[in-house]
Amino acid sequence: MPRGAARTLAVALLGLVALCGCATDDPGSEARPRDARADDAGGSTAPGRALPPTPVEDSPAVRPTPTAEPSGTRLPDQAARSRPARAWLSIPAIGVDRLLVVAYRGTADDRPGTRIQDRGHAATPRGPRGGVGPGEVGNFVVTAHRTTAGRPFGKLPRVRAGDHVLVEAGETVYDYRITRTMTISFRSARDRARQSAPVPGRLGEVATQPMITLSTCATPEDHAAGNFWADALGNPEHRIDKVGVLVDVRPR
Repeated sequence: MPRGAARTLAVALLGLVALCGCATDDPGSEARPRDARADDAGGSTAPGRALPPTPVEDSPAVRPTPTAEPSGTRLPDQAARSRPARAWLSIPAIGVDRLLVVAYRGTADDRPGTRIQDRGHAATPRGPRGGVGPGEVGNFVVTAHRTTAGRPFGKLPRVRAGDHVLVEAGETVYDYRITRTMTISFRSARDRARQSAPVPGRLGEVATQPMITLSTCATPEDHAAGNFWADALGNPEHRIDKVGVLVDVRPR
């Protein structure tokens, strides 16, 4: 081999050794990005394994913001809003056993209330011109059909003073005792207001205790007297109301 070619080959071999030494002694640029990702995640991970994704619900920035309750569905006060929207009513004296009571915003026997009753349930209005919830101070108004939709209040006129009405709401049983019977005319705005008054039958009085009004139609009595008047929703003129007071509260 010529002397010049040998010198050129030696220089090339020395350069190759130098390059191999850099790749072996330095941690290497390819390893750094993988280690950096592990450090940024707060720990280490095996090469080639992706970090588990962070759950979306754990990030405060993406949690949904609670919306304000629409004013049209707001119940009279905070205590009422916390009550369950459904309850179950029993009247042992006439064989009513856990009749579903559905709350709605409105007045007794209006269109939304009538739709609930037409399904065979009892309805309880809430709001400024309606009533309160089970166990609350004021008038807990419950209405149900007497002659249609399964006749859940078919025997309500037989309820007497001293009979008990049990209302289950959440984990609590509210025990009311009937004290009197009231008859109102649906053709009288004043009478309708008396039925839903905070103290049943007594306009202008401030409620001081929880009370209940069970209301149903007096259709058989009206028809027997020759009174066939009815409003647009089929309500006869007169209604029979059983009024009671809360006497006990206990766990269900």
